[in-house]
Amino acid sequence: MNPAPPVRVLLIDDSALALAVLARMLDGLPDVKVVATARNGLEGLAAVQQHDPTVVLTDLYMPVMDGLEFTRRLMSNSPRPILVVSTAFRDPESPLAFQSLEAGAVDLFPKPGPGTPEEFEASRQELLRKIRILTGVRVVRRQPANPSGGLSLPQPFLESLRLKTVRLVVIGASTGGPQALCTLLSRLPADFPAPLLCVQHISNGFLEGLADWLQSRLRIQVRIASGKESARPGTLHFPKEGHHLRIDARGELTASLDPPVSGHRPSITVTMRSAAEAMGPAVLGILLTGMGEDGVDGLEAILRHGGITMVQDAASCIVNGMPARAVERGVATISMAPEEMGRILGRLEGEGHD
Repeated sequence: MNPAPPVRVLLIDDSALALAVLARMLDGLPDVKVVATARNGLEGLAAVQQHDPTVVLTDLYMPVMDGLEFTRRLMSNSPRPILVVSTAFRDPESPLAFQSLEAGAVDLFPKPGPGTPEEFEASRQELLRKIRILTGVRVVRRQPANPSGGLSLPQPFLESLRLKTVRLVVIGASTGGPQALCTLLSRLPADFPAPLLCVQHISNGFLEGLADWLQSRLRIQVRIASGKESARPGTLHFPKEGHHLRIDARGELTASLDPPVSGHRPSITVTMRSAAEAMGPAVLGILLTGMGEDGVDGLEAILRHGGITMVQDAASCIVNGMPARAVERGVATISMAPEEMGRILGRLEGEGHD
């Protein structure tokens, strides 16, 4: 059997040094090949037509055409997986990075900087992991959102979800998660009656940008739990970067540096298990798009303690890994698109909460 052809990669960055570093990271690999480079989005569009890359890595701030406009045009005319490679966290670039996700980019990666050989190799391995995931991503031409579109959910179906019992919502997501989270949570009112916990796998340096971006688009509050604090109704709580997040029966949140679970810290399963053990049938667990199995054991714990479990449906997932595994394991009560989930959660308002 002949080996599969290598993943064809286009690199776009106005920095010659950044292009050289990225090309070095991908050099000599049998399954990945850099087919072209470009110095701005306009050159990038031409390179896509000439070289037909499988995956595109693009910077954000560039002359002539920036990465956001490049993403919009590519996803309208010749869609394919885009990885935004950006300098990290709380600088003016972060909001632009998440706008690129809205425009159709799949994931984010921090632009490599100076570091030790060990740090370079760790960054290289993470970049390769993301590129290989992106090769399996299905992309379509980006269509404008239709915020006025509605979904009709029969009352017997809503009643079967036992919405009146829900006092805590726990969400896990990975690749494609920011987009799905925004879609789901934008349906919730500012006075949403339950706290929400969310573990989103995202490259180091992007969490604060994610929180700021979501806060600019949601009516609920968004916080990063930095230590010990109370979970608040109408608030989405993220664990701080590199920490697990747990909740106890009093609703107190704790961030910890306990060892990674199945390679993850924060781990979706750790947060979901703590929620299940603390609040039993009062927990609604949601697993969104992403690669791997993190959160599947967490959903199982929620279900075992009498809670409700939802997973994102295959048709709306960027990567149908974690939700598919949950369905295979029989721990997904309901499978649906994030917009539908948001409409259901919105019904928690006034459903007998004190």
